[in-house]
Amino acid sequence: MVGRGTVERTDTLVIGGGQAGLATSYWLTKAGVNHLVVDRRDRLGGGWHDRWDEFCLVLPNFTLLLPGMPYDGDDPDGFMARDDVVKHLSRYASVVDPAVRLGTDVTRLAATDDGLVAHAGGTSFEARNVVLATGPYPRPKIPAAAERISAHIQQVHSNDYRRPGQLADGAVLVVGTGQSGAQIAEELHRSGREVHLAVSKCSAAPRRYRGRDLGWWLLQVFQHGPEVGVEVKLQSPAARFAGNPILSGQGGGHSIDLRQFAREGMRLYGRLESADGTAVRFSDNLADRLVFAETQFDKQYRRLFEAYIAAAGIDAPPDDRPARSDSSVPDTSTELDLAAAGIGAVVWATGYRLDFGWVDLPVFDDWGYPHHTRGVTTHPGLYAVGLPWLHSVASSVFAGVGPDAAHVAEHIAGRLAGERGA
Repeated sequence: MVGRGTVERTDTLVIGGGQAGLATSYWLTKAGVNHLVVDRRDRLGGGWHDRWDEFCLVLPNFTLLLPGMPYDGDDPDGFMARDDVVKHLSRYASVVDPAVRLGTDVTRLAATDDGLVAHAGGTSFEARNVVLATGPYPRPKIPAAAERISAHIQQVHSNDYRRPGQLADGAVLVVGTGQSGAQIAEELHRSGREVHLAVSKCSAAPRRYRGRDLGWWLLQVFQHGPEVGVEVKLQSPAARFAGNPILSGQGGGHSIDLRQFAREGMRLYGRLESADGTAVRFSDNLADRLVFAETQFDKQYRRLFEAYIAAAGIDAPPDDRPARSDSSVPDTSTELDLAAAGIGAVVWATGYRLDFGWVDLPVFDDWGYPHHTRGVTTHPGLYAVGLPWLHSVASSVFAGVGPDAAHVAEHIAGRLAGERGA
């Protein structure tokens, strides 16, 4: 057709070749649904390619529960390194064996008279159903203050950070203490860099609680909590985007203590609020932020785990967390001159935002999140998998994408069967 480029047709198009897209392909194949997986990258593995060189999973390997291929390695209690995660997903792709088109960047998705059409370069993919599986981290979020920092200061988002040697010489300001920011700050400090750290309102958590890794308790509550009346509930739309507990999988896994960072020589500040040239300013509430990080586990996760232990009748050992010995507030300031402090680089560990601007369909709320019921959106034939809190607290991680993908695949199969029988 002149002017339209190449047109391809399939029953179902899955956009995204990470864990959510591959899990969806697995269940679609089981249901006998003809489908195609497309991904903008030249290889499968999703956003794991964007993690830094020394990245390790924060949850143990036994949580790698992809449908059809639960973790079967010899280190279930270990924490898989980035390159091994990519290899794991590549092996999963060989198990799923999807029809896949790599290097295919979908830039627009729109409705047609009898379905949907996805435009990618000179190719249009027409499908009765489309599954959005582009993941929860498509677009790095960088504060407006970044535009006000002097051009000679290197700026890198955690999405593009790979190693300490990548950064300009001198000290480093890390903005944000979610999982990425805390781990990157620790890595930079370990490499010998002087680190300044702007502290977020994120919860810290113990690596182990009552004899088990935190990941074991999280998995038990997710898998078996509903059986005994214990379930994690989404408290608000904003809570879908709340940071995960600060932990590390490095060195066999360990907790992260922000006050310990200060004792080891890092300089801690409140929230970065503004910048002008080399002058940056922070909120005057570092003490409150440290208390928040240290108390949220008891307010949220500990209560949840204790409720599950009681309801399931588990004979767990006592609370084995080490007692906190120091609650002093580190020396801090609300102002910092980057040049005077010898800071050559800023790492923005400020998270991500959803980016469905290329989907030309009125199915998104004010947060940019699709209106849906367990992945079945309000537009016929449009689905989503792998988003935070799609159906449960685990919807965006390895342990949770499989059940959500199974539900979506079942709905698609039923829809196609209904159309053919009509």
